[in-house]
Amino acid sequence: MGVLPFEQARERVEELRQQMRYHDYRYYVLDQPEISDSEYDQLVRELRHLEELYPQLVTPDSPTQRVAGAPSAAFGAVVHSSPMLSLDNAFSEADLREFDRRVRSLLEGAAGEPQPLRYVAELKIDGLSVALHYRRGVFVQGATRGDGERGEDVTANLRTIRSIPLALRPPGDEIEELEVRGEVYMPVRAFQKLNREREEKGEPTFANPRNAAAGSVRQLDPRITASRALDTFIYEIRRLTPAEAAPSSQWEVLELLIRLGFKVNPNRRLCRDPDEVIEYCRHWQAHRHELDYEIDGAVIKVDSLEQQRRLGATTHHPRGAVAFKFPAEQAESRVRDIIIQVGRTGVLTPTALLDPVRLAGATVSRATLHNEDIIREKDVHIGDTVIVQRAGDVIPEVVAVVKEKRTGQEREFHMPSRCPVCGAEVVRLPGEVAARCTGVACPAQLKEQLIHFASRDAMNIEGLGPAIITQLMAAGLVKDAADLYFLEYDDVVKLERMADKSTRNLLAAIDATRENPLHRLIYALGIRYVGEKVSRVLADHFRSMEALAAASEEELTGIPEIGPKIAESVAAFFRQEQTHRLLAKLRQAGVNMQAERPATPTGSPLAGKTVVFTGTLESMGRKEAEEVVASRGGRASSTVSRSTDYVVVGSNPGSKYDRARALGVTILTEEEFRRLIGPA
Repeated sequence: MGVLPFEQARERVEELRQQMRYHDYRYYVLDQPEISDSEYDQLVRELRHLEELYPQLVTPDSPTQRVAGAPSAAFGAVVHSSPMLSLDNAFSEADLREFDRRVRSLLEGAAGEPQPLRYVAELKIDGLSVALHYRRGVFVQGATRGDGERGEDVTANLRTIRSIPLALRPPGDEIEELEVRGEVYMPVRAFQKLNREREEKGEPTFANPRNAAAGSVRQLDPRITASRALDTFIYEIRRLTPAEAAPSSQWEVLELLIRLGFKVNPNRRLCRDPDEVIEYCRHWQAHRHELDYEIDGAVIKVDSLEQQRRLGATTHHPRGAVAFKFPAEQAESRVRDIIIQVGRTGVLTPTALLDPVRLAGATVSRATLHNEDIIREKDVHIGDTVIVQRAGDVIPEVVAVVKEKRTGQEREFHMPSRCPVCGAEVVRLPGEVAARCTGVACPAQLKEQLIHFASRDAMNIEGLGPAIITQLMAAGLVKDAADLYFLEYDDVVKLERMADKSTRNLLAAIDATRENPLHRLIYALGIRYVGEKVSRVLADHFRSMEALAAASEEELTGIPEIGPKIAESVAAFFRQEQTHRLLAKLRQAGVNMQAERPATPTGSPLAGKTVVFTGTLESMGRKEAEEVVASRGGRASSTVSRSTDYVVVGSNPGSKYDRARALGVTILTEEEFRRLIGPA
């Protein structure tokens, strides 16, 4: 990209922003994209390039600023412009008719005569209520409901949600002040995906999409919120100036919100009488499971805003609206057995096999029990009669045991000590809820292990991607990573899309990795908690795979960078017979198992020195800088201690800088570090 003069850059920046806002609206609000992801990414790259060249052009409403800033230490309090009240509840059709009678009576009593009355029926989204504040068309603050009077300032996190416009569409640029209210929610498929990922990592799962949405919005780090697939529906305008631009009915409110660029739920209805309201509620109670988001009822509002004002509110709820709550859907079943499923990262998940039962529009015959702690907490036995529900109406789970129906024939469940798929040892590390298979050749985990083994920072086998790995496994050509080094041309060339040249290139790429440094092989083995940095530490300390494999937990924790959790994981990995067999095959294949000590330049000022980096370096990446230290006979560490010789400080340094100052460690700027190491 070339360098534009400032004025041309300013015009192009505004043009790009308008294009991106338009395409964001089409994609995230209307679900009607007009361009491909790659075309959109080109717009993003060009805008970022121009904003980097001219930082003075960066504005808070720029699409590039959705995720920005450091994690917050805490959320500030926001006093709402008017209370965010709860709604009164209706649990039956009779309750809805009583609501209609009460509203008509209050309005007729005030006016002295019958009043024309319409209702707007909307779906009640099971999410987190938020208030969004705009000034002169730009999003300036977002807050949670909190206690109704005061909420938490979660502006930075809400900016990451793509369906919340950072700048309003026309006529929003003519509005001085605007406050809207709505719900942040997590779609069902995103919720299922997030829980699967958390379960595989050994992290606690969310009970339902609402908890997942609330937990995501209240993250101290906006980058975590941005990684969650959150969405919104906006349903209310609470404040709008100038006042003459304000709508006169709830239906007009929803129409204006759409024009301003907000996402409004399409499943709404203007109802002329309580019969139409009841028909709407019946329909969505029957069809709620067809939606990709959770609803727990419907909200019925008097359409006329003037009538709403005349009806007023109690201290708890407005009189002109009511929430019709759908009944909870649960069923009783019997636990026929509890089986173990092994996930792609080795996590063992207990699953209850149930007598089939109809629940929430589907036949349920399985329910997750999450982990051993949940089983103990709920006291679930094989043979128990249990209450089952679909968590968030999605994932079937056991809610409780009906203990009065026990016969004495029920059996207690015990988590296996060996993997049911491959027979390897099962371990549960301190502080984790997940039990994991430690087998390096477990068929349930093999594909992900091979993908990791071949990845760029591991063995870096060019051309060996997921599609080829899947074919190799299907053909029975690989049962562990070592089998890659014994592949034959005649077997590989038969695979789909593998011609002569691609086969020779792949085999040559595999062959070239036999001479990789030891730290790459250690990382490629996929030992839990052992990343690139720890792999280098282990290779530098033990100097051979044989010595590392023989190390005890005590030896491992004696290394400054290795804590008890890493030590236990490494020791457990090398205890396995599968690990020994894999290493033996890798040795037989000629894969390097020794660390070569780099030659230290004569008189190197870093020889024997320990160096820590903090902040962002301008002239080199962190990994490159650590390799420079190692090539000059030094050691790069991730922690600052009294034995640290130098702390190199880049831009935006972290707590390591403060600790270095407190300990009196020599601090170098990036320029001073470059002068110290000399020319490359």
